[in-house]
Order: sequence, then structure tokens, then C-alpha cells
Amino acid sequence: MGDIDTERLFIDGNTLSLEAVGRIARQTEVHARLSDVRLSSRAIENVLASRAIIEKVLKSGQVVYGVNTGFGSLSSVRIDASQLEALQANLIRSHAAGTGDLLDIPTVRAMMLLRANTLAKGLSGVRVEVIETLLAMLKHGVHPCIPSQGSLGASGDLAPLAHLALVLIGEGEAFYQGQRLSGKAAMDKAGIATITLKAKEGLALLNGTQMMSAIGILTLLEAEKLSMLADLAGAMTIEAVKGSHQPFDDRIYQARPHQGHGQSAAQIRAFLANSEIAEGHRDCGKVQDAYSLRCIPQVHGAIRDILSHVRKVLSIEANAATDNPLVFPNGDIISQGNFHGEPVAVALDQLAIGLAELASISERRMDKLMNPVFSELPAFLTPSGKAAGLHSGLMIIHYTAASLVSENKILAHPASVDSVPTSNDKEDHVSMGAIAARKAAKILTHTRWVLTAEVFCASHGLSFEKRLKPGQGVLDTLNFIQSFIPPVTGDRVFAKDIETLSEKLDSQAFEDILTAYRA
Repeated sequence: MGDIDTERLFIDGNTLSLEAVGRIARQTEVHARLSDVRLSSRAIENVLASRAIIEKVLKSGQVVYGVNTGFGSLSSVRIDASQLEALQANLIRSHAAGTGDLLDIPTVRAMMLLRANTLAKGLSGVRVEVIETLLAMLKHGVHPCIPSQGSLGASGDLAPLAHLALVLIGEGEAFYQGQRLSGKAAMDKAGIATITLKAKEGLALLNGTQMMSAIGILTLLEAEKLSMLADLAGAMTIEAVKGSHQPFDDRIYQARPHQGHGQSAAQIRAFLANSEIAEGHRDCGKVQDAYSLRCIPQVHGAIRDILSHVRKVLSIEANAATDNPLVFPNGDIISQGNFHGEPVAVALDQLAIGLAELASISERRMDKLMNPVFSELPAFLTPSGKAAGLHSGLMIIHYTAASLVSENKILAHPASVDSVPTSNDKEDHVSMGAIAARKAAKILTHTRWVLTAEVFCASHGLSFEKRLKPGQGVLDTLNFIQSFIPPVTGDRVFAKDIETLSEKLDSQAFEDILTAYRA
């Protein structure tokens, strides 16, 4: 359970993998057939039992927060039984106050899957129909229009999740088959019945960390790919500037055994294996390389360790009950704070810092490629036979990288250190987890460009070596790049080259190269 075959995923609230989230998220209505996500039989049993407890409370007249009371600082207000359905609908409408650009469809799909999975734990007191409606929307490609701004990260991602929930009740807006429609029209066209929310169900749809988690998971999955690309980019630059291979000796890791260091060093050794360049310059007289080369395992390794920690946090969160109150099998209904986004917010701030550092050290390596004092290559990698000055070479690629790295420094400031009290000071400490997630995703985009630019610059730098071959992994990458990027024979619009390279680095052909050298 929690993993997928070709067409079907069973969720149970406990075993959903991050890879499954990524796969379901990246499907769109252009797919001939979207994966069918269903509740496991055990999950259905747990959800039914949880709902039965809520129904028992309603019959008894017991006052329970979120079931028959107001919300937030209005929790002391008792709501009459005849108004409980109106209470839930009003909650959804009033909380749908987000703003900003809409979240992209993959993020929305990830949110829907994560929300369905947390409800599937059977600790939220909702009916099975609520979860099955969410899953039907996933299957048929009804994607709510969700503004990206407005969440404080406690009590969860309230505003974004309210915009999601609106479509379940036939309100709000959604994309369906490429059209932006009213929520009711989208559901009707997809053949999905809208629902009337019963007691507790509106609150159960809103309390949770699914926006920050969705963005965080998709960002992490891409960041894990970038960590290997960073090792490859570093290996290519080492060969282009004829740097030393000694800093990647496994004994260095053993002397200071941080796990990420060992993984990064092993990966770089795999890319550099059988290097003729290293052998040909073993006695070149250089004593030490710059830190951006010599310390790659220490820096890249620290970031790998961050990614490992963030994966652990998000794996827990993807299968966590983040509702309030929680409905336990023995009948206890407990008001608590699992909706608070702090665990995710702090982890995503760490992710943002790590990604910013990957770009930072990459930019420093690019600088070494441009500088003839260090690299012994032409200034700015101006093509052979072309006059420097008349031709600027790759100078401005480095400028752009420096600009993105500088912007990352601003974005990497932790969002989770901030808090603004709300709800008449009832909700007096919040996580800002959604902001942390959005910042991390933006830094990821910048870092991907910087690393792609380093690969491009290093591949051109390697073209100046006519006699000796680089390590086999670097050589295979170089041959791959040269199959679609023409040689640099003079100044041209290099932005197009980097855009093309970025697309190819996301291809299966390149993934096959990485797989062949995965340490």
C-alpha cells in the first residue's frame, strides 16, 4: 500500500511515498489516462469508524470544538444542530481569501493527494464520500484554482486549502481539460457530484500542512536530482581546469565521516574514473586548488545531509494526521496542534539554504573557469583564434549566475523565524511554512540554472584540451552535450544554448548517463 503500479495507487494514510506523490502530481489532463487513486479497504474501515464517533457526539449533544462550535477565537460559541451544514460551508467560503499567482497544477494535484491521504488515516471524522470526491477529482483532472499566498502555516494552510475545498461543494474555480471554469461547471463536465459538507468536514479539509508539504515534496525530489548534477558539474570543472583528484580520496571521508561527504566524494570519483587529464598533470606543480574545487565533498556533502533530513520530515508529514481536533478510535476527541507547520517550515528553510549553497559554490567554480590565472584557459573561455574584447566569450553567463546567487542569499533568509499573532491572539505563533516552501522552490529554479550554466561552461572549457581525455563519466556527458549543442566558435546568444541544455538534462537519455555512473 502507498505505492503505485501502472494505473492504480491505494492510500491508507500511513504508507504514501514521496515518489508516488511526485508521479501523481506530474500527471495532467493531457495524459490519456490518469492514475486511479483509491482508498484501501482498511482505510475505509477506519474512516467509517471515525465518522461514527462524530455522529455519536452529535446525537449526545456534547460540545466539541470544530463539530458544533465556532472556530479560532470563536470556539466558545455553540452552534445549533440545524445550522451545522451552514457552519461548514461558511467556514470554507470565509477562509478562501488567498491572493497571488495560482499554484501550478502539479502542486495542486500533490495537495489533493496529500489531503486525501491524511483524511484516510481515519482520525478526522469525515465521511468516506469526502475523500472519494477528492480522489475522483484527481482521476478526472479537476484542478482547483488555488492562490499561492495567504497561508501562515498554522492552523495549517487554511486559505489555500479553502480554495481547494470550494470546488468540492460546487463553488470556486477549477481547471478542467485546459479550461478555467467555475467549480460547479468543472465538476459537472467531469461527471463528479458535488457534496454538502456535514459536521466537522469543512474544518477537516482546511486544517493541515498540505500546501507547504506539496511544494516541499516536489522541490525535494528535484533537489535530490540536482545534488547529483552538482557533483557532475564539479567533476567537469575539475577536469577543465586540470584540478587535483586527491581531495576525493575515501580516506579523507573516513577521517571526518559525515555521510553526505562520503556520498559526494564517491560520486565524483565515479565521474572522474580513468581520467587521462589527471594522469597527464600529476606532476604539474600545483600545490592546492581553490576551496570551490578542493572542498566539493564537504560542501555538497553537507547539502546531501540536509536533503536526507528533509526527506525524513516530509515522509512523516505526508502520512501524518494534521487535523484538529483528532478523533481517536476509543472515542476521545482531542483538540491539539498537529496542524502547526513548524516541522515542515524549519526543514524547508534548511532546504532553501542548502540549495542556495549548491548555487553559490557552483558560481565560484565558474569564476575559476573564466579566470586564466587559475585555469590556464583563455579569459572568459573566448574561443580559440578569436580576439578577446571583440568577443566576450562566456563572461555574461557568469554574471547571470552571480545575479541568481545573490538573489538566493535574500530568499534563503529563514521564513520560520518570523511569526505574526492572529485570530484575536488565539493563534499567537505561526510557522510561515508556506512562505518557506515557496522560497525554496524559487531557489531551486535559480540553482538549476546556475548548475546548468556551469555544465555548459565546463563542457566548452574541456574543448580546449585536444590530447587527453577526461574521466569516463565526464567524457560521456561531454559527448552527450556535443550531440545537440554546436561548438562555440564565436559569440552568440548563449541563453538559447543553456535553455536547450536544461531541457536535455531533464531527459531520459541524460538520466541513463547518471544511472550508469551512480556511486
